[in-house]
Amino acid sequence: MLLSILKLVRFKNLLLIAITQFLIKYALFEPFGIAITLSDLGFFLLCFSTVCIAAAGNIINDVYDLETDRVNDPEKQVIGRNISEKSALTAYIVLTILGVGIGFYLSNLIGRPGFSAIFIIISALLYLYATYLKNLLIIGNLVISSLVAMVIIIIGLFDLLPAITPGNKLTQSIIFSILLDYALFAFLINWLREIIKDQQDMNGDYNSGRNSLTISLGKERTNKFIFLIGLIPLILIIFYIYDYLFENIYAVLYALLLIVAPLLYFLIQLLSAKTKKQFSTLSGILKVIMLTGLLSIGFYQFILL
Repeated sequence: MLLSILKLVRFKNLLLIAITQFLIKYALFEPFGIAITLSDLGFFLLCFSTVCIAAAGNIINDVYDLETDRVNDPEKQVIGRNISEKSALTAYIVLTILGVGIGFYLSNLIGRPGFSAIFIIISALLYLYATYLKNLLIIGNLVISSLVAMVIIIIGLFDLLPAITPGNKLTQSIIFSILLDYALFAFLINWLREIIKDQQDMNGDYNSGRNSLTISLGKERTNKFIFLIGLIPLILIIFYIYDYLFENIYAVLYALLLIVAPLLYFLIQLLSAKTKKQFSTLSGILKVIMLTGLLSIGFYQFILL
């Protein structure tokens, strides 16, 4: 049962969210003595709230994907086999209330009660994505990728923004710009992966009446579209290496070997990808790129200090 629950909430993805947020707090903010707002407990609650809302989003997505998953991944289906639909919906409600409730508490704690709307909007978008938005061409992919980027941005909003003063404005702005760079990276890589999953799940999507680039353009044209989008993070990362990291050989090697090289390999393999297995492999490569890219947050203290 425990394994089924972990599978349902996408435990590995939730772990990556938590690791990313902890790296931002303790490997980026603390080493540079950045002015912050949240205590360790407050930060833990923010992280816990984010994870709860993300887990709830994964659950409700699976609830509304039952028919599609029966075609695409019947062996991976959890709801209806190991966990009842009623139990899944109960878990979704509990996790959503927890996530939004903690968000409301934290927003008032930092003196920004209006920020509680962020948690409500994110939860609402996850529900709308599961029930409607993912059926819309491109829109669903863009929405879910934007929410992935918010995992990073929300740390800046709650921990950096309220602590800005005239004296530290420049330093805070530089750190916030780093967060925005990583948020853009997460957005682009996740967008690529969402379209790759559409390629992989074409049959189930078609049978459930869902629209996607694959269904609209065909696999070959969609591959070309993905290739063009994939060039954007590749160019931006190379520019970032040249502009910010070139003085640190270890940072350059890390970025080239663990981010740029896998991304190049992904683009090369993409051009000949046709089968579900090939697209599954490409999705896995993007997961690795996302992981190595986000883990690099922990290296800034060695690069800049």
